[in-house]
Order: sequence, then structure tokens, then C-alpha cells
Amino acid sequence: MGEGATDGEGQAGRRLSQRRVAQWVRDYSRLPGIPDEFLGPDGAPRAVWSRFFDAFGALAPDEIERRFAMADRHLREAGVTYRAPGDSADRPWSLSHLPLLIDEADWQQLSAGIKQRAQLLELVLRDIYGEGRLVAEGALPAAAIAGSPEYLRPVCGVAPPGGRYLSIYAADVGRGPDGRWWVLGDRTQAPSGAGYALENRLVLSRAFADLYKSMNVPRVAPFFEAFRDSLRASADRDEPRIGVLSPGSFSETYFEHATLARYLGFLLVEGDDLAVSDNRIHIRTVAGLKRLDVLLRRVDSNSLDPLELDASSRLGVPGLVDVLRKDGVVVANMPGSGVLEARALLGFLPALSRRLLGEELKMPHIATWWCGQRSAREEVLARLDEVAIEGAYRRGVPGFHSTGPVLASELDASERQRLIDAIGGRGMDYVGQEVVRLSTMPVWEQGQLTPRPFVLRVFAAATPDGWTIMPGGFCRIAEQADARAVSMGDGARAADVWVVSEKQVSTATLLPATDKVRIRRIAGVLPSRAADNLFWLGRYLERAEATLRLVRALGSPMRGPNNKGASAAMQSAERIQRILVAWGAISQASRTAPGRIAAEALQSPDRFGSALSLVRAAQRTATGLRERLSPDAWQVITEMAERLAYEVEDDDSVLSAAELTLQELASFAGLAQENMNRAAGWRFLDMGRRAERAINTTRFARQFAYDEAGDEDLDVLLTLVDCQITYRSRYLLAPVLAPVRDLAVLDTYNPRSVAFQVASLNEHIAALPSLKEYGLIEKPQRLAVAVQAMLATAEAEKLEVKSLFSLEQDLLNLAEAIGLHYFPHGPNASRPEKLTGLA
Repeated sequence: MGEGATDGEGQAGRRLSQRRVAQWVRDYSRLPGIPDEFLGPDGAPRAVWSRFFDAFGALAPDEIERRFAMADRHLREAGVTYRAPGDSADRPWSLSHLPLLIDEADWQQLSAGIKQRAQLLELVLRDIYGEGRLVAEGALPAAAIAGSPEYLRPVCGVAPPGGRYLSIYAADVGRGPDGRWWVLGDRTQAPSGAGYALENRLVLSRAFADLYKSMNVPRVAPFFEAFRDSLRASADRDEPRIGVLSPGSFSETYFEHATLARYLGFLLVEGDDLAVSDNRIHIRTVAGLKRLDVLLRRVDSNSLDPLELDASSRLGVPGLVDVLRKDGVVVANMPGSGVLEARALLGFLPALSRRLLGEELKMPHIATWWCGQRSAREEVLARLDEVAIEGAYRRGVPGFHSTGPVLASELDASERQRLIDAIGGRGMDYVGQEVVRLSTMPVWEQGQLTPRPFVLRVFAAATPDGWTIMPGGFCRIAEQADARAVSMGDGARAADVWVVSEKQVSTATLLPATDKVRIRRIAGVLPSRAADNLFWLGRYLERAEATLRLVRALGSPMRGPNNKGASAAMQSAERIQRILVAWGAISQASRTAPGRIAAEALQSPDRFGSALSLVRAAQRTATGLRERLSPDAWQVITEMAERLAYEVEDDDSVLSAAELTLQELASFAGLAQENMNRAAGWRFLDMGRRAERAINTTRFARQFAYDEAGDEDLDVLLTLVDCQITYRSRYLLAPVLAPVRDLAVLDTYNPRSVAFQVASLNEHIAALPSLKEYGLIEKPQRLAVAVQAMLATAEAEKLEVKSLFSLEQDLLNLAEAIGLHYFPHGPNASRPEKLTGLA
């Protein structure tokens, strides 16, 4: 009886699902004359989409919304962002809740075309920078190559270390009017999007775990593992050190750089992190210079070496091109490879394929005419209203403000004539391209399916066994219904790409067997820039905690009568406000509006010392450490910034926000203490916290444990250093000056005391490698030992405000000495004396 009921419920559920899908199909407004991925020419859903929506339609509407919200929450908590050109701040990542589906047979054809194209472009690059036979024999016009700003003469004749010009290649593709995939553009410079594709897959496979498994979607992990192994094999030693060269945290795709570095186990480096010595590239680390074998670059070629390329670049490494000449480092992709992204070359590729590969191109591309040739220029001008005009070498059209193609049919008479004159005067800067409408795919909007144009970026990685293709890719969807070109900066969203198979996906891994892996417990390499960021991350967070404790202490007199008398409480409040003014948290003190003062110190965006400004500074610093911070740690920092940015309404909400943020700071401290390896990175993060806490606690002691301090001020000090319970368990009496000073400053058993912080700093500095070889104690440790000795021999009864001020200055000098010694900024930065024993 029960089983029969279950069967009946299942049939009812399937009928409901079928009705929902049928309704979605009826409401789907397919764009006339444009290929669609969801509906076939007959108006019925394609088989791969029917399979998907049969399962998707079985979900209740509330469950669908819950899954979508789960995906959005993961993106927010993981801090997935990008930055469009011209933006001054990161934007949250916009991900479509539905994937792009491609059946396995269709994908095999697409993959074959991408592999062939990658092979062809590698051969073309080898000739352009090598023998030059294609130009000499007329297969390629010299002007089409030399006119590109990505053609780099300094690397002509330089054989690529590692043997390849292209280690990774990507092509933007779309479905053409004939139903086949067409290439819209080649990406040979430093193809972006692979890291975002990885994050997209992680989000949707979690939100729809059962559906993802039922569709038999191949994993993308083997692609990245094969790419990583290929880079490792390209180096000239068995265990190479590999870095991802990034322009820095202001790059449009910095999140992706950090994602790739973390996932592949590479170092994330910037130009300032690297130096040339002995014909090799080295990383500046806290232990001196360490050799780097392979660079996966995310910096444009022309910015890589200010000595031989763009002299104004601050992103590259002086001398890098000369190191390449001497086979001293592998760079993927080889500088100059971006020359093949020029649209000027597209029209020559079919003939080059027949010449170099002996076969036709398997995938067509948009018909393109380079106006540098008379016949092509005349044809473009004759068909001006039928083609789109693009720049031959860069995005946008020279002389026009548009960042995309220009359609002559949409210009007024004067602008049209200006375009004609520009093409006639300097045709080599322009191409004409056939206007092809992009095919569409379904997106979920307000409970129904809507068609939107899309572009698919497919990635190929060079391996010793040939080119391997990522099963899926990076899909971008336009918000407007009519699109000829798509970019995230134009208000598009991304989508995951599922290659759907009828067969169960293999779970085999490319990871080596455990018996072939050599076990290591080394601490790893810490670039000096990363150490600097970790140190300041610790300082910013500790400074924010001190400000929040002041805000909380300031709130106590606001909440009601004080047992010690209103006058003493007011004087303590004034002292708190003076510190907040000195720290830049508030503009000025006020006796009549302590609530307003507390709110300003908590969340004023205009005060550099407010808790909000300090947490945002920590967040900016943490952005440069994305590859080193766990998702949990990043989430805590993000939540603190969001909480403090939310406008408080009254005194109670000020105190509540301060309390909750202090709890989140404690969570971050716990994550650092329990989850970070005890390597140099953890030490610098903890050193920043310890140095800042020692400075702040000394300032608190100087302000509230002065020679004539009363019970109220001493009670405030105990609150600020979180020692109320400890003091009352030791002394069964009201706060007394000498015991309070001892507990806050000299007690080495108290984890909040100055002495405890200095002892920890000494321990960290002693464990760090020495940069000098003369055998003498270095300045940071010399200062730390001197301060620790002073604290160890001091007596609480004899501590004075003057000695506390001197201690505060010594601690500030110690923090500065740490920065000058270990972090490579400015002409006075310390360097190792010689390069013996380089790793």
C-alpha cells in the first residue's frame, strides 16, 4: 500500500515537472533568425536541455530560489570580484544561475578545432620570431605584423626557454548562423577567465550537487593538473619554483590571479618582488633571494621589462628579456605572443593552415578583411553598411570613442565620411568584419527563461602529449538581447559550462601515487611583499580592536549612573576621546554628545582612524594576500567591513556593533592561531599584531595609569586590556596603581601585557633567517632584546609616565626597524650581503 502511494506521488511529481517545463518553453521568447542553444529549429528543447530541465523542473519554486541564494551567498562570502576598466573599486561577481550545456559530440568537434588552432598559432609564432619565412615568401604581410604594438623586436631570434611560445591558449567562440561554432577572437597574450571558470564550477556544482552528478559533467581539475605538470616539466630542475606574475591588486582580474596561484600551488608575485642576478630571476624573500624557474605571466608583454620594452612600466622586471636570451627562466606565454591577437591576421589563417598543417581549418572564424591591403580595403568600403569596422590591433576603433565595433549604417553623414577618410588614409589600422549575431542561451529571470547572447571562451594547455582542452570554459552572457560583442565591463554576467555526457564520468585523478611523492615539511618561500602585507594586516586588525575597545569603554558612562561618581566618569570619557582624536578616529572631543562621538569613531568613512576605515584598510591589505588567506579568514574580514558600514541608529546599536565586531576579530585571531602553519607568514602576521598591541597597551597605560590615577581610570585601563577578571581574581580590592601597571605592562603571564608582546616579538625575530653574515645581532632583534630586558628588570612601583612614554617610542622604533629590515621598500631596504646557497 505504501509502495503504491510512493509510485503515485512520483508520477504526480513527474507530471508537475513536465507541466513546468512546458510552460517555460511556451514563455521562452526566442529571438527570430538567431541560433539558440535551448530550442532547436523545430521549436522543441534540445535533448541535452530536456534532460537538464526534467530534473530542474522537479524542484519546487521555493527550493529553486533557495539554491540560487546559496550560490549567491557563496560568491559573496568567498569574495569573488572583478574590476572593469576605469573602475576604482572591485565589483561583485555576477554569475548566471543556469549553466551553458553542450553535448559531448558537439564538444568533441569544438575541442578538435581549438587544438588545431593552438597548434597552428604556435607554428606561426615560431616563424614570426624565428626564421621569418612566412613574411619572406609573402604568406604574411610584414606590415600586418610590424604594425602591432605586441610585436616585440627585442625577442626576435630568442628561442623560448622550455621550448614553447604558447603554454596556454584560449579562443572566444560563438555559434554561427549555420549552427557551427565560429571563432570570434584568439587569446594568446595572457588568457584570462580560467580561474573564474574554476570558481563558477565550484559554485554551481555545490548549489545543484545532485543535478550536476546526474548530468555526468567532466571535472576541470585534470586540466589544471596537466597544465601545472607541463609548467613544472618545462623547467631545467626537478623541483622548480613557479610564480604567477600579476600587475597587483588593482588589476581587473586580480582575484583570478590569486585563485590560480592558490589552486596550482604557485607563488603570487609582482614585478617588485623579483630581481635579476647571475642571469636568473629571483624572488625577494624574507630569507634573501630565491631562484624562480617559471613565470606564468598575467602582465602584458610590453610591460615586462622597462629596460628593453616600455620604459615607463612599473609592472615588470628590469633585465627579464636578457634573462630569456640566456635561457634563465621560462615565461608562459612567451613575451610577444600577443601579436597573434591582432584581427589583422585573421584573414590569413586559412591559408596558413593549409601551408603549415596541410589541412583546412576545422573551425571557421568571422570573415575579416584587413584594410592594409588595397583589395580588402576597397571591398570593405564598397560594403561599408554591411560590415562592422574594428581596430586591427586593439579593442576599439582608432579615432572613435567606442570601445567596440563601429557600424557605418548607424553613423551620421559627417561621422561616416570621417570613418571613410580614416580607412582610406591609414587602412592598416582597421579591419572590416562580417556582422554576426551571437547565438543565445537561456537565463533565469523573474521565474522564467529568457534568451540572452553569449560568448564562450575555451582554454587549451600545452602538455608533452599535445594540447589538452578544459572540459567546459568561461561563458559570458550579455544583458542586452542584441549583442555582437560581449565583455564583463559592458554589464554582462558569467555562466558555468557543462559538457554533458551519456556515460558516467571517470573519477580518475592525475595526481601521482603516494609512494612517488617525496614527503616535505619545509616552510616554503615568503616574498617580502607578502610578509609586509601580513605584518600590516596584523597591525590594522589590532589597531581596529583597540579602537573598538575604546568605543565600548566610552559607551559605559552613556548607559546610566556611575558608582564612582559622574565627575570621574566624565574625566575618563574625556581621556578616551583624546586618544580617539590623536588616532584620527574622531574630529574633536565633546562632553555633551558621547553617543555621537562613539558612532563617529566606529564607522566614519572620512576618519582614517575609525574602526570602519581600519577594517577597510585591513581588507585592502588582505586583497593582496588572497592566495594565502583561507576562505574563512576572508569571510570574517568581509563581514566586519559590512557590519561597520551599516549605519547605526542609537547608542545601543553602536555598542552592539562594537561588541559583534570584537567577536569577529577574536574569530580571525583564532583562525590564525589554529589554522596557519607555523612558517614565516604566520610569524609576520603575529608580529604585526604583537607590535601594535604593545604600542596601544603602552599608550593606554600612559593615559589611564598615570601617577595620580584614581579607581575610575584604572578600571577603564583594566577594561581596555581585557584584564578585569584576572585582576579581581588576584587582588580582592579595588584597582590600585602598582598592581594594575604590573598586570598591563610587566606581567609576562598575561597575554595582553606589553611584556608578553615583546617576548613574542623576540621569539619570532630569533626564528627568522638572518640577512647579514657578520655574525652580529641585527637591528630588530637588538631593539627587541633591549626592550625585553628593560621590562624584565622594571618594577611596577617605579614605573612613571615618562618611562611609559619612552617605552612607547622604543616600540614604535622596533616596528619601524622590522619594516626596514625585511620589506624591500625604498633605498634603505636591507638586502642579503651575497647570494651564496640560493635555493
